[in-house]
Amino acid sequence: MTDAILTSEAKTRSRGRPREFDMDAALDAALRVFSERGYHATAISELTEAMGLASGSIYKAFKDKRGIFLAAFAHYRKLGRRRLEAMIASAKTGREKVFQMVMYYTELSYGEAGRKGCLVVGGANDFALLDEEAAAHVVTAFAADEKLMADLIRIGQADGTIPKTVDPDAAALAFLCFTKGLRVIGKTGRSREEMLSAAEAAMKLVT
Repeated sequence: MTDAILTSEAKTRSRGRPREFDMDAALDAALRVFSERGYHATAISELTEAMGLASGSIYKAFKDKRGIFLAAFAHYRKLGRRRLEAMIASAKTGREKVFQMVMYYTELSYGEAGRKGCLVVGGANDFALLDEEAAAHVVTAFAADEKLMADLIRIGQADGTIPKTVDPDAAALAFLCFTKGLRVIGKTGRSREEMLSAAEAAMKLVT
């Protein structure tokens, strides 16, 4: 049995036959609901239906809606980081790596994916002033993206594909604002062509 399989026996010793479910699949379903509706507008009944779990299993595994959100958030970040790092690794130069990171968010900001929105950005809106622990997870996620972008810019400066005159930290913050803004604008139904044009304009930050 893999780590992704959570058994109620492992969490608590309960009577009867232990229940088990695929944690990754359950969290995939939860993050879809949270991304589309936001934390506060999501009802626990919607989560139980989407995750295909009884309320008892939900409460044993996560305790409450907040616990589901935090678990889904961590899952979302792990999967996203894996895809992002794969795209960056496929690029040869620093500038190409920066472009791949920009394109990662661009491709998520139109069509169905765009309308669903971003759990990280949504979490920032929902928790920034209301839940210090949850807000800290969002801050960590933003900081990780900002640092990665600054590192990629420095790689480009080392290989000569990005001018030395570019301030890596300032440009990284500008890209952070741009990419997170893309995910917000993406919920309004912009086209792929519009988002690609915006990405090309953003790349002037490293020209």
